[in-house]
Amino acid sequence: MRKKEILWLYVFLFTSLADISMIIHAEINYRYFTKPLIMLSLLLYFLQSTKLIKGSLLRITVSAGLFFSFLGDALLLNKDLFLYGLGAFFMTHVCYIIAFKLTQNQTLNLFKVNFIKMFVYNLPLYILTAFIYFLIHAQLNELKIPVIIYTMAIVMMVTMARERYGRTNNSSFWQLFIGAFLFFISDSLLALDRFFYPIIDGDLYIMGTYILGQLLIIMGIRSHLLQVHKASS
Repeated sequence: MRKKEILWLYVFLFTSLADISMIIHAEINYRYFTKPLIMLSLLLYFLQSTKLIKGSLLRITVSAGLFFSFLGDALLLNKDLFLYGLGAFFMTHVCYIIAFKLTQNQTLNLFKVNFIKMFVYNLPLYILTAFIYFLIHAQLNELKIPVIIYTMAIVMMVTMARERYGRTNNSSFWQLFIGAFLFFISDSLLALDRFFYPIIDGDLYIMGTYILGQLLIIMGIRSHLLQVHKASS
């Protein structure tokens, strides 16, 4: 890693730890500074580490996904702006779906897809999602439609991450898939904490899984790019 790359990675780690520290010590006001900086520093790290693909659709979509995550983090600090934060993270998932498709070594041929096999592989995720929705749906009220749409997006994001199996190197696949699943877990905990029953130390678990998930997604994309660069050199 070049010095500028690793500098922003250190900033990401420092701001992540600072934000978690603010959660532990209940210093909520300071989180208006620490929380938005987490994704902003990860975005700057990604931009520094992907200069070789400057202008590419992959770089644009991942950068946009991280920017919308930064925006969503800032909006969710105000509970009255929950719907807007949800919209920002919806855009993150749309960007990631495109990016995950772009980081595959094989193109998808719909005529050769075994949809039954695909459904069975993804069934545990569908069951878990349905169970979480069953727990929270009674409290959603006017947010029911937005939450359903958002849920479909994040499930598609995790599904697309799983579909990369065998279409990239193992390191990239597992980093990105685990990261996407942790993102899903973070959002699930947030939904349960807000709409079902308050989770003890919920913010800590939500941010912990979210931060690690986002980092692993970016590292998974980076691992794929390193393989492609190595193969072409």
